[in-house]
Amino acid sequence: MNDKAKDTRKGRARRKASDIKADLIAVVVAVTDGYPCVLTIGQANALPSGPFEFDHRSLQSGLRAWVEQQTGQPLGYIEQLYTFADRDRIGAEDQLRVISISYLALTRKEYAIASAKPCWGSWYDYFPWEDHRSGTPPVVLDVLRPCLIEWARGASGGEARRERRRRAAVAFGFDDRAWNEELVLQRYELLYEAGLVEEAARGAHEGALTPVPSRSMIADHRRILATGIARLRSKIKYRPVVFELMAPVFTLLQLQRTVEALAGRLVNKPNFRRLIEQQELVEETGETTTETGGRPAKLYRFRHAVLDETVIAGTKLPQTRG
Repeated sequence: MNDKAKDTRKGRARRKASDIKADLIAVVVAVTDGYPCVLTIGQANALPSGPFEFDHRSLQSGLRAWVEQQTGQPLGYIEQLYTFADRDRIGAEDQLRVISISYLALTRKEYAIASAKPCWGSWYDYFPWEDHRSGTPPVVLDVLRPCLIEWARGASGGEARRERRRRAAVAFGFDDRAWNEELVLQRYELLYEAGLVEEAARGAHEGALTPVPSRSMIADHRRILATGIARLRSKIKYRPVVFELMAPVFTLLQLQRTVEALAGRLVNKPNFRRLIEQQELVEETGETTTETGGRPAKLYRFRHAVLDETVIAGTKLPQTRG
């Protein structure tokens, strides 16, 4: 190898080492007024984030510091979500390579309202096709279905057209398929591939259709948010994380409404209550409230002993009521 080739190779190695930056990014969720809300900054188009710095004791401490500095919002429950490192996720290949280490954080309504800085918005503003609590949203049948059929028809070759149509049917519950609330990321990525979200249109996505009305975010923050929603929808079925979003005392109806808000669909009330009681996730406080209207409702609290038991159940979702 000649000297010029060696210098080029060394230069590439130096660039690989110096052009990589680690960012910490947070999907912070609270449930307020019956809607799952996400914490944002800027023009409500970005998730709180910041670089991992030398003086940060750990990744989590760095994330907590950035979120509190940018929003004034202290974080409680937190877990690592995913590491995003695709080369083209931020911009052109010759730009700084940014690796984002994302976290899912849950906070309670009263903590979300107490701070004046944060900007909280319903995550259904970013994913209007995900809220099925009142039935299939009109945007799914009136907008997405015809657009995705057109996109499928645009594929080259019969097999490719059939595959696109199949993927759309699985993701969005077309052709009498069941709706799966956990496929949040798959649905967003399918819409991106079809050029139906603004993030795809920004990059002059070839053959892009008109973006579906929804709120966009910078870079790939909406993809990260979709990942967080999918994780939470899955996790409430086998871990009692929903109680991180509840007040210290609550009614069973308030608990059910919170689960429904997160899942984006209704659950069967008698079955839900039976499951909660069978799993011994809650205990009565001996007090009641009339704030829900009607006759007094019993108040409950989370039974923390569940966390110390061998088998930890979640808030399983019973069959959607018709």
